[in-house]
Formats: sequence, C-alpha cells, structure tokens
Amino acid sequence: MVVRDAVPADADAMGELHVLAWQHGYRGQLPDPFLDALSVSERRLQWRQRLSEDRPAERVLVVEEEGTVSALSVVGPSRDPDAEPGTGELMVINVHPARWGQGAGRTLLRACVAELRARGFARATLWVLVTNSRARRFYEADGWVPDGAEKVERRKGARLQEVRYVLDLGGDVDEP
Repeated sequence: MVVRDAVPADADAMGELHVLAWQHGYRGQLPDPFLDALSVSERRLQWRQRLSEDRPAERVLVVEEEGTVSALSVVGPSRDPDAEPGTGELMVINVHPARWGQGAGRTLLRACVAELRARGFARATLWVLVTNSRARRFYEADGWVPDGAEKVERRKGARLQEVRYVLDLGGDVDEP
C-alpha cells in the first residue's frame, strides 16, 4: 500500500472509485435517483481536468495497491468563510467499496493529516453527512470531533446536510 500524488493517468480509476464510493456509501442517505445518475465518465473527466490544472494550494493523494488506485483524497487550505487562520481542510476522501475496512482509508487519512501538519496548519476540518454514521465513526476513531457547524448543500435534486469535524494538529495558528 503506497500513498502518492495523483497523476493524470489515475483519472479514470479515480472517477470510477469516486462514483462507486458515493453509490455504496450514501445509499439510503441520499435519493436513489441522484446516486443512480452519477456518471463515471463525467467524474473521470472532472478528475482529468483537476489533475491537469496547476492548483498549488491543493494536494491530491491516492493509495495505490498492486498497481490499482484504491483510495483518493484532496487537502488544502480551508474553504470555509468562518475558518480561523491556520486551518486546513480534508476536502475529499473516498475509498473503493471493495477496500473498505482493509486499511486504505485509515492510511490515507493519516497521510492527509501529516500533509496538513507539514504545511503548517494548526487545525484541520472536514465535512461529512450528518447521517453517515460509518464515516463519522471512522473520523472519530482518529480524534476528529464535531465543532457544531452544519450546512446544507443542494446537488442535482439531492439535499446534503453536513456537519463539520475538526482536528487539532498541534501547530501554530499562523497561515502557512
């Protein structure tokens, strides 16, 4: 199991992984028509574009196992308007459903935290569906705690009610 920077050649695997993770992980939490309409080809294109752009503030990491991408993530400065200085964000983390419970997610989560620490962030945040008890337990097992903030996003007819989690990274509060 190797954590490394994603490259454009990973986009196809990342697109499929991303859609499968959402369809399996959010079934029963988001409307079936929304999940069924997720497009692997669209997600592949989005990842291909993202990986070809110069986004120095963000870092896209993947877990590779035996030549296959089994997990993906994006970290960078917090996008929240109320973020305190020195706050980083785990923007995305998805694991292929076939790899759930086998360590890829935990390995990637810890690599993301290490990356945010290395960038000098004092704390990290992430957003998770209020109803996603599996993911919430996953984050809480590594010390993440809800900070009381909630938001609602709407995507193509789906209502995503999310709660923010925070992790103290033990650093200074200056912007990196």
